Parts: sequence; structure tokens; C-alpha cells
Amino acid sequence: MEQVHLNVRPAVLDVPRTARGRDILRRLGPAPIRKRCDVDIYTIIFLALAVFIFLRLRNVLGQRTGEERPPFERVARDAAGAPDNNVVPMPGSVIDQTAAAPTAEVSPAERWKGLAEPGTPLALGFDAIVTQDPTFDPRHFITGAKGAYEMIVLAFANGDRRALKDLVSPEVFESFDGVIRDRETNEWKTETRFVAIDKAELTAAEVRDRSALITVRFVSQMITVTRDKAGAVIDGNAEKVTDVTDVWTFARDITSRDPNWKLVGTDAGQ
Repeated sequence: MEQVHLNVRPAVLDVPRTARGRDILRRLGPAPIRKRCDVDIYTIIFLALAVFIFLRLRNVLGQRTGEERPPFERVARDAAGAPDNNVVPMPGSVIDQTAAAPTAEVSPAERWKGLAEPGTPLALGFDAIVTQDPTFDPRHFITGAKGAYEMIVLAFANGDRRALKDLVSPEVFESFDGVIRDRETNEWKTETRFVAIDKAELTAAEVRDRSALITVRFVSQMITVTRDKAGAVIDGNAEKVTDVTDVWTFARDITSRDPNWKLVGTDAGQ
């Protein structure tokens, strides 16, 4: 391949070699000499900055592959309750009763269909709560109660006082804290794992003073074991699934803007 050599000479100021020309040169003074290396250094710095900014934006924004879901599709998926592997449930929540109010009048016979028969104490309790809080939806409540039940049981087993304070009333917390202190004193450790919640049934509802109270009967399967400091089992069985029934009562101040319910009473059901 034939090589081409470029012979580039720096430009010079062409001034006639006359007396006038020499006068012009004197007034201009010596021509400034601009080092070529200075231009190259600035160019390299700007190029480096441009490359750095590009790489940062690429890392933050990522690259489109053509297979991304449009934003509206993800919103629709989340609204429909479809599972998303990128979403991690956060612990420490309480039952949030916020729900859309019904858009049309429903007859008493249909309002609590599948939950309570018309005229029963449970149905009347639901009516009393809705009178004070039109956003109340017992079906939405059951979903939240299941999540709260599992979180409270696990927090109690793990001795997580911080989580318990957000989920239970001060009276229930004091009772739970006493058991946790006993375990810590004896250096016992409790391990609990949920297998399933088979049933969450609303059994009572009422309005008392400023509080709405709802009682739920939970039937679940779990594995629980308590070990001493040497690791020996002193209660439960790490290999056996146990059927557990609990009757819990949740309450919420219906005059408060706080939509969350807390556990206010526990009982071992039959």
C-alpha cells in the first residue's frame, strides 16, 4: 500500500516587507506562539469527560433490548395482583384498610354475601363499621389480616420487638415481650416456619366507643421448635407440621385518619 505523507507547516503572517509592514509588525508585537500540545491536552480532557458521562448514563439508564415491558403494562400487571419477581415484600406492615368505596348501593342481602347472613350479629357489626367508615371492606380486611398474622407470629418467634410494636397494641406487646424476655434469660431460641394458612374466617365485628373491632379465626399449618443454648429441643418438633388455630381480635380507631388495624387480643381457638 502506498503511504501518503502530509507535510503541514504552521501558517505565518504574510506582511509586505515595506516600511509600513514593519510598522504594523511593531504595533502588533511579537506573534503569540500557541503550543499545539495545549490544544491536544484540552481535546483529550473533553473527550475523556464525554466518554465518562456516557458510561455513567449507560449504567444508570441501562440499554434497551427491545423486550422491555411498556410502563403501562407493568402498572396493569401490578394492579391485577400478578406476581413480579422483581418486587420484594417489605416486612413490618400493618393491616391497611384503605379500599375503594362501593360505587353503587347494594342490598343488605347481597352486601355481605359469602361472609355473613343478613340480620346476624356479624352482618350487623359490618353495617355498624361501614356506617362509621364507608371505605371498610371485609374481604380486603381478610387479605391484610392474613399477612399481619404471619408477620406477628414470626416476629414473636424471632424476638423482633421493633416489628411487634408496629403490629400490636401496647397491652399485647407487653404480654409478648414478657415471653421473649423469659426465652432470652434461659437462652432459648424458637424457630417457626409457616407451611400454609388454611383458613381466615371473620367471626365477630362491632363498634365499641371510637373503635371498630373484628375477630378472625385462623387455621394454619406451621413447623415450630424451641431449643436450649446447647441446641437440644425442649419444645416442638423441627420435622413435624402442626395444625394451629388462633382467634385474634384486631381494632382500629375509626375517628383517626390512620387506616391501620392492630392486634388487641389473642386466644387459642378450638
